[in-house]
Amino acid sequence: MRISEATEADSNEIARLLGEIEAYYGGPDTAPPADEVRAALFGDRPAATVLLARDDDQVLGMASYTFLWPAAGADTSIYLKELFVRASARRRGVAGELMDAVAEAGRAAGCSRLEWTADADNPPALAFYEARGAKENPGKVAYRQAL
Repeated sequence: MRISEATEADSNEIARLLGEIEAYYGGPDTAPPADEVRAALFGDRPAATVLLARDDDQVLGMASYTFLWPAAGADTSIYLKELFVRASARRRGVAGELMDAVAEAGRAAGCSRLEWTADADNPPALAFYEARGAKENPGKVAYRQAL
């Protein structure tokens, strides 16, 4: 298995992964248009960076991240937005490798911390993060507002 940063040529595969993520959370397994993925990730103002886990040419999973500022003082943090491993590749260490790669990207960028959220109704994810030594941040409440 190898982890590498996605390129524009991966837009179709990322779109398929996004459809699978939607299905995992109970929605339809419908991939968004690849041109929307391409614009969001590889346009003039990239919204995130995507790492792909591959076994030969097969994509096993992905992690997407962005940077947040300020973190503590004037520090920057790396924010894991999505971590997803295809069902056929779960329990093989893929998620751990992706998390390690995101953490390394944060260290390389001089970030002071790695941050993320997890759905309270996703016990496998919560158990995974706890097994890695992550601690819940009870001082934060997540909000969302449509634009």
